[in-house]
Parts: sequence; C-alpha cells; structure tokens
Amino acid sequence: MNTPLIVTNDITIDGPAAKVWEVLTEPEWTKQYMFGCEPVTDWKPGSPLLWKGTFNDVEMVAVKGKVVRFDPGHSLVYTVIDPNNPAIPDLPENYLTVTCTLTEQDGKTHLFVSQGDYSGVADGDNRYRHTVDGGGWSPILDQIKQLVEK
Repeated sequence: MNTPLIVTNDITIDGPAAKVWEVLTEPEWTKQYMFGCEPVTDWKPGSPLLWKGTFNDVEMVAVKGKVVRFDPGHSLVYTVIDPNNPAIPDLPENYLTVTCTLTEQDGKTHLFVSQGDYSGVADGDNRYRHTVDGGGWSPILDQIKQLVEK
C-alpha cells in the first residue's frame, strides 16, 4: 500500500465565509486567481465541472472533473484531471480530489484546501512533486485572500 500523497494548504481571511465562497465559486472572481479560468457547472453533486479559459487566443478546457459536494459557505469537493496531458489517461482512477473547507469565526474565515491522493494516480509522484514545487494552493489562496479583503 502506498503512502498517501496529499497537498494541503490553508489561510485565514479577514472576511465572512459567504464572501470567500463567492470568490471560490463565481466565474467573475475565479478568472482573477485561477489562471484566467472560470468554472462551468451547475454545482450539483455528480455534475461535470470544467475549468475553461482562453490561452493564446484559443478557448479551451484547462481542467475537468466532477462536483462531489457543494455545501455553500462550508465545503466544496470536486475531482480534477488535466485533459490536455496525453501521458495521463482520462480514467476515474487518475482523477485527484480537491477539498475546500471554510470555517468562520469572529468575522474571519479559515480556508483549508487539500488535493490528492497522488499516490494512486498515473505519474503521481511527478504530479505531486510539480504541485509541491509550485507552492501547492498557497499562491491561489493568497490571491483569494487579497480579493476578499479588498
């Protein structure tokens, strides 16, 4: 059995969970921190989730997956895979799970994000190392914090 490879990051944001949730899920906000991408989904569990953006003047799906859980203001869980990487077959066992958990206290929101498990997916060690070397979710969380606290 492989040791789980899960990337975790968290941040405390000076703002209510409702605002953090809006920034996490609304396209006009996600484009500002998710590499120009917006989520295309109805946010119902089991529904597809496509992260679409324009790259070199071409609209494309950068990441795809499914919504697992959508509990506004509290938790968002979805799966992801890069459909543009031919080295990773588009099979259920190659999808990673992203979990966002929000906890509000005294007007501040703690946002915790995990992504994994890389240990059981194709090219998992390299995908994990690439994510960790890029700071995991920290750069994105920093941008979310800036947007909420503006």
